[in-house]
Amino acid sequence: MAKPLLTIDDLSVVYHTSRGSLTAVDRVGLVLNRGKSLGLVGESGSGKSTIGTAIMGLLPKNATIPNGRIVFKQTDLVGADPETLRRVRWKKIAMIFQAAMNALNPIVRVGDQIAEAIRFHEPEFSEIQIEKRVKESFRQVGIAPERHNDYPHQYSGGMRQRAVIAMALACRPEIIIADEPTTALDVIVQDQILQTIRRLQQDLGIGILFISHDISVVADVCHHIGVMYAGQLVEMGTREEVFDTPAHPYTQALLAAHITLAADRPGVASIPGQSPDMIASSDGCRFCERCSCSGDRCTSIAPEWRRLTPTHRIRCCKES
Repeated sequence: MAKPLLTIDDLSVVYHTSRGSLTAVDRVGLVLNRGKSLGLVGESGSGKSTIGTAIMGLLPKNATIPNGRIVFKQTDLVGADPETLRRVRWKKIAMIFQAAMNALNPIVRVGDQIAEAIRFHEPEFSEIQIEKRVKESFRQVGIAPERHNDYPHQYSGGMRQRAVIAMALACRPEIIIADEPTTALDVIVQDQILQTIRRLQQDLGIGILFISHDISVVADVCHHIGVMYAGQLVEMGTREEVFDTPAHPYTQALLAAHITLAADRPGVASIPGQSPDMIASSDGCRFCERCSCSGDRCTSIAPEWRRLTPTHRIRCCKES
């Protein structure tokens, strides 16, 4: 059996603020295999993006990792020296950040921005080889290679987003972390971007960690889905298990709040209340105050993982 590309084991990330210590990621465990895609879904503030920046070694100065491991192949990236992180970052693991289409330097040609990354990580490449790689990356994301000499303002929003994906691909990484790559795009361009990501994952065998608040987008792209709430994973399973037979009340609520064209849906539901204050300590389930199924046990007992199938598990006190 092939070893996973990325293993996250018992990972916690704490932000130290003027109000106190906030545990943004609480003992999360994930596995990403070569050629597969894993989606993380949940509300804003659930810890999804923090996991991505922790993998890249780009956490802010007020963040610490008190426990856990982030293992890329056989290298633990937690506490790794700067040179190790430099060799891995962008060359082995690349990231598409939120609102990435607005992150391009407006006064530098798009192709030059991609060439800069190649020049840094592939110092043995000649300028001819770098230009060839840039044009190849453009073709892979569906942009005409001759557009590499254009400036960002000459691109549409969807083209800028694809250009950022081309930048992530330029150094031939084994993993791409896509953090809300379709935010602020209209549904037609969004579909084009998702098709591009699916095709690249299939053609190149890249492992993709796809982060989104939209469970339908994640289900469209990913083989496995992890649902996060208040810094914790609460459900994990295959796309079919999580999307078709959700077992955790929060996952069920997310799907009920999802807009669909199905004729038998009475309407779109909302989730009452708001996420808990993650600085304040809690002994019970973090979702219990918003959960229609909560009972006395939920307020006093922290739920443990319960396995429903070999690939489907939830963290919930509810018996089913």
